[in-house]
Amino acid sequence: MTTRQTLTALRRAIALAAVMIMAVAVQAKAELHLDITTGNVQPLPIAVTQFYGEAVGAQIANVVEADLERSGLFRPLDHRAFIQTPDQLANGLPRYGDWKVINAQALVSGTASVQPDGRLKVEFRLFDVLAQQQLTGLAYFTQPDGWRRIAHIIADAIYKRITGEDGYFDTRIVYIAESGPATARQKRLAIMDQDGENNLYLTDGRVLVLTPRFSPTAQEITYLSYFNNRPRVYIFNVDTGRQEVLGDFPGMTFAPRFSPDGNKVIMSLAQNGNTDIYLLDLRTRRQTRLTDNPAIDTAPSFSPDGSKITFESDRGGSQQIYTMNADGTNVQRITFGAGKYGTPVWSPRGDLIAFTRINGGRFSIGVIRPDGSGERELSTGYLVEGPTWAPNGRVLMYFKEKPTGEGGRQRQVRLYSIDLTGRNERQMLTPTDASDPAWSPLIP
Repeated sequence: MTTRQTLTALRRAIALAAVMIMAVAVQAKAELHLDITTGNVQPLPIAVTQFYGEAVGAQIANVVEADLERSGLFRPLDHRAFIQTPDQLANGLPRYGDWKVINAQALVSGTASVQPDGRLKVEFRLFDVLAQQQLTGLAYFTQPDGWRRIAHIIADAIYKRITGEDGYFDTRIVYIAESGPATARQKRLAIMDQDGENNLYLTDGRVLVLTPRFSPTAQEITYLSYFNNRPRVYIFNVDTGRQEVLGDFPGMTFAPRFSPDGNKVIMSLAQNGNTDIYLLDLRTRRQTRLTDNPAIDTAPSFSPDGSKITFESDRGGSQQIYTMNADGTNVQRITFGAGKYGTPVWSPRGDLIAFTRINGGRFSIGVIRPDGSGERELSTGYLVEGPTWAPNGRVLMYFKEKPTGEGGRQRQVRLYSIDLTGRNERQMLTPTDASDPAWSPLIP
């Protein structure tokens, strides 16, 4: 199967029908809720049973469980402690006492069955064990090869029902896959599910690619590539596998990124020895210059409502982070710490801006409010940079380089995720070294 065919299959309509499974009426009680806005959240004990029926049901349950555990907000319980079996749950209500005795606070059960038309039907139910009531239940229909995405959708539904906020499991990561020696490094555009599965290479490595970024619909990726040693901005269509040159600009081009409405791309262009920020309308191909300063202005990122832009600049004497209106007016500096600040990215929630900071040879990933208050570090290391936000604004991903081998002469570059508390740092599994990640919105 070609890359184009595989991507098309992955994006096939999954939930042709989503049916709410109604709960048996029970007396109203205080519902289970996990407040993730506090600084230190204890993981919620949750029992995720194997989905009864087709063999794929066990695989679906395993992916749901892994998604929830990786968030750091849930603590899946050992299946060997379960008393009630999946078939008993499929044919009746939970025996809540069997789940309370193993300290489960939430319970997930489900079924998987093949329909006469060949589609896979997947049902799940989420129960509050202490209140002894069903919290939600849904049924999904999909083609058999869509089971993994259904599992991510179920994990998102559980996350939202218990936390009150959108999940981020039904998403993808585009990144730069790196291989080869430092003197002849091969860099390919790659894409994978947020859990590292379904990894695909979108380019063959013959030309250098950098800074991939998703469109708001997750259907397109913009990135920078060097063709004949000349920088070009491309757009890659995830559905069709088709790519087109967005522009062949004079001078150097850096850090292209979509506007929130997907109709424009913002980037920095270096012309006549000066680097400024420009906006390109994708419909008319008209360029608008937003900054005009002798300093280097680069790495622009829109606020989620499109009214503001954050960027990095050395106009104040050192590399710092600034904000401005979308038309380039009202430029404000928001960082004043020692060292250099760069790669600012506005949170999808609009409340924070993530950044990379370099101070005295020490790298860190941090966040700051758009007004310059509340700056704090989340992760530090030998080299950590390039933050990107999960679509719910609660988790960040970035890449980290570590010296390896005898005397630290070799390096290993990997992707990591961390939540806004600075806890639950996890390494992402990739086939090769990986850098410069970009997180997609929830897949339509």
